[in-house]
Amino acid sequence: MSQKGRAETEAAERERTIVRTSLIGIAANILLAGFKAVIGFLSHSIAVTLDAVNNLSDALSSIITIIGAKLGGKAPDRKHPLGHGRVEYLSSMIVSGIVLYAGITALIESIRKIIHPEEPDYAVISLVIIAVAVAVKIVLGRYVKKQGEKVNSGALIASGSDASFDAILSASVLASAILYMTTHISVEAYVGALIAVMIIKAGIEMMSETLNDILGHRADEETSRKIKALLTEEPEVRGAYDLFLVDYGPNKNLASVHLELPETMTVDEVDKLTRRLEWKVFKETGVILTSVGVYAYNTTDAEVAAIRSRIESLVLAHDWALQMHGFYAERAEKRIRFDVVLSFDIARKDAMEILQKEVQEAYPDYEIMIVPDVDISD
Repeated sequence: MSQKGRAETEAAERERTIVRTSLIGIAANILLAGFKAVIGFLSHSIAVTLDAVNNLSDALSSIITIIGAKLGGKAPDRKHPLGHGRVEYLSSMIVSGIVLYAGITALIESIRKIIHPEEPDYAVISLVIIAVAVAVKIVLGRYVKKQGEKVNSGALIASGSDASFDAILSASVLASAILYMTTHISVEAYVGALIAVMIIKAGIEMMSETLNDILGHRADEETSRKIKALLTEEPEVRGAYDLFLVDYGPNKNLASVHLELPETMTVDEVDKLTRRLEWKVFKETGVILTSVGVYAYNTTDAEVAAIRSRIESLVLAHDWALQMHGFYAERAEKRIRFDVVLSFDIARKDAMEILQKEVQEAYPDYEIMIVPDVDISD
């Protein structure tokens, strides 16, 4: 199967998993919300009522997750040649907003109940239903999170974690109810405030994570190292550098990289190698290599190795110079070129002035060309 065919099959299966899991979450949360709303109304419990509202917001979040998965799974078109995957990040942002709004309104209501308290009136059946809700949320949370990890869906993973967290919050409501029934000490308004604060915190964290996805963030270390390891398994590849991953939605990652290859390789040999590597990387990681650049390294001039070693010592003597690669020296033409990966602790201009001066002083007869690289991947 081709890269495109395999990607389309995996995307369709992923969408089905997200929709199926979300529908289960919607059904469970609506049932729980109905039971808790009745209990909260009959017992005058703000904590139980807020817990019911939280279940409704979870159900709405699942609906938006389905919409996001459907829109994100649309085929590429002329306007969006790389697909619509990033729509899922926008749907996650909406879910974050809903969670945040629910938390703020819940906190306001809890504070009002603290100022103007009402005596709760719990029944044994209420406690049983809440206990069942705790068990359901634990099972639901584990299931949804597992499915989210399986298909790399941030929205499902967040929903699963949120459900597990809801189980803890529902347990705290149950504990406050038992405390009131045994001691007549009412703390449920304060528990409601605590639940609201935790909901707000979850909403802020979800929004922050989604913003990172939209803005772009450092590539996953494990993925970066795996791709580089796959590339350097080939005997011709001396090193893989400047790996740049672009996220166009969950499981839709494009990448570019530079390979250090012998100067003696022909264009035909490089073409065959890069095509083989593109398929290998996609098959093992799902990442599509859209661009493979080439650095040549000297294989016919032994003295170049000594030049490289000396320059590398000069460059890496600085803590902010993280790596040197792409080195090539033309002794007859008196030219040296190489790239340096710079940390974010120094201004690029300052770093280049220092390196240019030091290397030029070491090799005054050579034309020195240094290219600064950004520390974009591990």
